[in-house]
Amino acid sequence: MNKVVLPSRGRYTITLQLAAVMCCVTACGGTPDPRQRETMMHQEASRQIGGRVHLTGAEQRLDAHLRKLKEQEMAAAQFPPAFHFFKARPLIHKSPIFSLLQRMPKGAALHIHSSSLVSVDWLVKNITYRPHCYICFTWGRSVRFVFSSRRPFPTWDCLYWQLLKTLRANMVDPTGFDYSLMQNLTLFTEDPDTTYPSQDAVWERFEMAFVAIAGLVTYAPVFKDFLYKGLEQLFHDNIMYLELRTGLSSTYELDGSIHDKAWSLRTYQEVTQQFVAEHPSFLGARLIISVHRLLSVSDVKAAVKEAIQMQKDFPEFVAGFDLVGREDRGRPLWFFREALSLPAELGVTLPYFFHAGETDHEGTEVDENILDALLFNTTRIGHGYALAHHPLAKELSRNGNVAVEVCPISNQVLKLVSDLRNHPAAVLMSEGHPMVVSSDDPSLFGTTGLSYDFYEVYVGIGGLRANLGTLKELAINSIRYSSLPSQLKERGLAMWQRTWDKFISENSYSNP
Repeated sequence: MNKVVLPSRGRYTITLQLAAVMCCVTACGGTPDPRQRETMMHQEASRQIGGRVHLTGAEQRLDAHLRKLKEQEMAAAQFPPAFHFFKARPLIHKSPIFSLLQRMPKGAALHIHSSSLVSVDWLVKNITYRPHCYICFTWGRSVRFVFSSRRPFPTWDCLYWQLLKTLRANMVDPTGFDYSLMQNLTLFTEDPDTTYPSQDAVWERFEMAFVAIAGLVTYAPVFKDFLYKGLEQLFHDNIMYLELRTGLSSTYELDGSIHDKAWSLRTYQEVTQQFVAEHPSFLGARLIISVHRLLSVSDVKAAVKEAIQMQKDFPEFVAGFDLVGREDRGRPLWFFREALSLPAELGVTLPYFFHAGETDHEGTEVDENILDALLFNTTRIGHGYALAHHPLAKELSRNGNVAVEVCPISNQVLKLVSDLRNHPAAVLMSEGHPMVVSSDDPSLFGTTGLSYDFYEVYVGIGGLRANLGTLKELAINSIRYSSLPSQLKERGLAMWQRTWDKFISENSYSNP
């Protein structure tokens, strides 16, 4: 078995060889020596993610094959990363690169939100067919679900609840009805530009979908099955570990009784332990406790205290804390400085995993979240879309090994970037910045696992420079920058290496 080699991610220094090249270019004049040009090219390539990853002979053959496939896709009339993902998805499904990425061991998913863990197809075709499921259609043209032993009482937004089984039985086209339900649980549409003309429009629909999903997945029996199914879908996409952001919403029983958050935490842990026992090649999962950034300082302070206690009660399962929600409409991190300083004042450690820089509003308070996240010693940076505009933050995060959780499809669907070749992560990749790839809210974007996002990073953001070494380092990074203790990281890397070696042997090409 090949040993996993983690390339150094310290600050780069210009070698004496490259310095000699620069001296010749600036002082010697004339035409530079082609060998010196080759040295410059090599030096620059070595800086990118994967640029210093050693590839075996078999890996080099697969890399050459992948490059040919990529060149063909880039030369095609319709290049998927240049299109909105909802339009590109059918093209991606036909891609031999995507097929290979689905089989590739991708390591860990470090940025996924709990409500979007499982495909909406499964939610509608499985969960909404269960007994006692009620539905109502709101004034805001959305839906709500609840499981109840009797008809739920009307509310201001839901005046009339109907038993879904009865409603569906009276439908002329139940398949079409199910499809309409799915449309309420996802952002997917065939004409995204018309449906979502602005960031405000897409975020409004985004948040409505979360509310619609909540009534299904917080029903206690569904909650357990939902978690197990989510782990299963990740496992089938060749992912071996998960760090899940969750607000620990209240779970309920058929009679309306409510479970506390400790019950939810125990259930997360028990379902994960069951899944690992049945799938020994899956390493496990941990939770990042999250609350909304629209809350007050006092509410966030209470949430931080609660997260500290949760981590104390579940030290192997609770990884840390985050603030979630739309940055451009929420309160900046600095607003919560009193609450976020609480662990240090109490002399305890509560790791932070802040969403920061998920914005294109350069120079605003929101844009400053990148620096404030680092100021509060964030373990990783969620999205970090604005990081390329902050040279100091880039330097601090690089030197501090603070990885950016890049979620390209999310950034495109939520209208930060239209052509993924222009994603600022391209700059970070070329500099070898600490980075992992994740999917944010897969079910809402019509994806599962990480393969779609890996495709966009490898084919679109990375361009032709991205190679098999890039994919290998990104997969290794997902374990390297996880919250796992060092002993479990080593175990995870060894497990990943075995699956990687098997993947290479099964996909090696003798004629590159």
